[in-house]
Amino acid sequence: SVNIVAFGNETDGFSEDGQQPSLIWSYLRRSALISQIDSSLSASHVGNPVFTEYQACIFGNVRLVVHDCPVWDIFDSDWYTSCRLIGGADIIVIKYSVNDKTSFQELKDNYVLMIKKALNHCSVPVIISAIGARKNGVPCTCPLCTSDRRSCVTTSEGVQLAKELGATYLELHTLNDFYIQKYFGGVLEYFMIQNLNQKSYEKMKKRKKTQKCHRVQPPQLEQPEKMPILKGEASHYNADLHNLLCCCQCADVAFYPEDLSSVVEAHKIILCSVSHLFMLLFGVKSPSNAHDSSTVQLAQSLFAVETGDPFPSSHRGVPPCVPPVRVVVKDSVFCSCLPDILHFIYSGAFQWERLEEDIKKKLKDSDKTEHVLEKVKCILKTPGKLNTVKDCKSHQIKRLYNTSLRLFFNTPVLADVIFKIQGTTVPAHRAVLVARCEVMAAMFNGNYLEANSILVPVYGVSKDTFLSFLEYLYTDSCCPASILQAMSLLICAEMYQVMRLQHICELYIITQLQSMPSRELASTSLSIVSLLKKAKFHNSDCLSTWLLHFIATNYLIFSRKPEFQELSVEERNFVEMHRWPSNLYLKQLADYRNYIHSQKCHCTVM
Repeated sequence: SVNIVAFGNETDGFSEDGQQPSLIWSYLRRSALISQIDSSLSASHVGNPVFTEYQACIFGNVRLVVHDCPVWDIFDSDWYTSCRLIGGADIIVIKYSVNDKTSFQELKDNYVLMIKKALNHCSVPVIISAIGARKNGVPCTCPLCTSDRRSCVTTSEGVQLAKELGATYLELHTLNDFYIQKYFGGVLEYFMIQNLNQKSYEKMKKRKKTQKCHRVQPPQLEQPEKMPILKGEASHYNADLHNLLCCCQCADVAFYPEDLSSVVEAHKIILCSVSHLFMLLFGVKSPSNAHDSSTVQLAQSLFAVETGDPFPSSHRGVPPCVPPVRVVVKDSVFCSCLPDILHFIYSGAFQWERLEEDIKKKLKDSDKTEHVLEKVKCILKTPGKLNTVKDCKSHQIKRLYNTSLRLFFNTPVLADVIFKIQGTTVPAHRAVLVARCEVMAAMFNGNYLEANSILVPVYGVSKDTFLSFLEYLYTDSCCPASILQAMSLLICAEMYQVMRLQHICELYIITQLQSMPSRELASTSLSIVSLLKKAKFHNSDCLSTWLLHFIATNYLIFSRKPEFQELSVEERNFVEMHRWPSNLYLKQLADYRNYIHSQKCHCTVM
């Protein structure tokens, strides 16, 4: 069936014949395709006639239902009925008289939005029919002449309305056979044929879907088992450096008050990484290279570097041939707060509010507190730039170390140990190594040869891998270039018991393998089984478990590779148990293919 809804009145109100036939009735009466016409009048809930319903047959046996609503008040008086009519419409016809400008303006101002709302983005074709010959003749185009524009609806106004509704615009100068049958009827019948074709297609599609449901369905391939999730370990970079201060291992600088009554030990590498002032103090930079003269003046007024050590047995962890640098703090108030300031620096230099509170509690004097805090700000500022701790907010001065210690990575500046590896040397700093690696802390502080040696040989690791390992100790980050390099770095991390670096390498390997397409995985020369063996040998339980699941999930790829035979019996049993796709699915698939072949039809799914 085809449902048509027509809105609007095509009479101009000035016609002498009050019984002028409507557009819809004229078409139904004159069209050769229409038969068995029946009409009835429907009223609203208040008893007023709202629309005329026509029922007929078109194209022989297609039921045609037309609702002709001559008044627009249906949208105001009975919104539910109007929405129901539009919602069930296959084609909508909007008609108006070109000589009734008032009705057209009312349609444009009040009812266009309602029609759009009722359509609700439906793709229903809309035909706008402008009916009648303009009584003033051809509209004047003079901008000063508006007499004919007040009474007639121009073509451009009708076209603009059609664009707004996405409709087809027609002008019917009279309701004769040509305009009714050939012009209006041709467009209307075109949309009716299109609608019937669409309904026929949807009906056939639904029928095919129903028939398909009754067929023997192919087996459903379940998703592979979820692989174990490897969680990363939180960084303890700042805590490692803070613990270095607390235990005073490898201290190479000692701060004294002017009366030498006490001593506070520290590490030049840590102090220089956060302050250009300490670089000047310990000779990393010369005063001639200083960009800020105030930094030089502050260093000279606040500290004095002296030779000799009044307490030879006080330093620990440094070879006896290298005595610590003695620094006298000239400002007694600043010196009394130096332990708190060093704790602030070694903790990552981001807990400013806590430092402020500790100094206030110790000095109990606001002027002295402000004096000390200003000194700290000047020490930590960057020459040639704005003071990074000007406002002293925690979020403004975070992460000084992992960016600043990078400056001293693989450089001889302040280095106190040299690693000999593959015929080359790599300089390093004991303080950083001891703070970040427990194995090296035991090596440099215990009864080992390395404790009192400057040159330390390294075996079993390549130079590039060892440099990546040291870079992680200095910066708390690493960027392997490949899966093989990540595995080498993992082995090095396991050798020195740096567990977080080991987890980072595991995550890198897993991420790279997960992002590898199946085609690349099938053609790669990288041996996943070899990675599995290495992960097991070096106690990387999380990675070895994940790799077993990875091999099982990609069973059809790995089972064709020669390396698959290198799996142990236990590993092979695990892979066979968790393989994807499973043996059961492959059997069901084979049975389904046999069934399709026996029915002599082709399976579009497979």
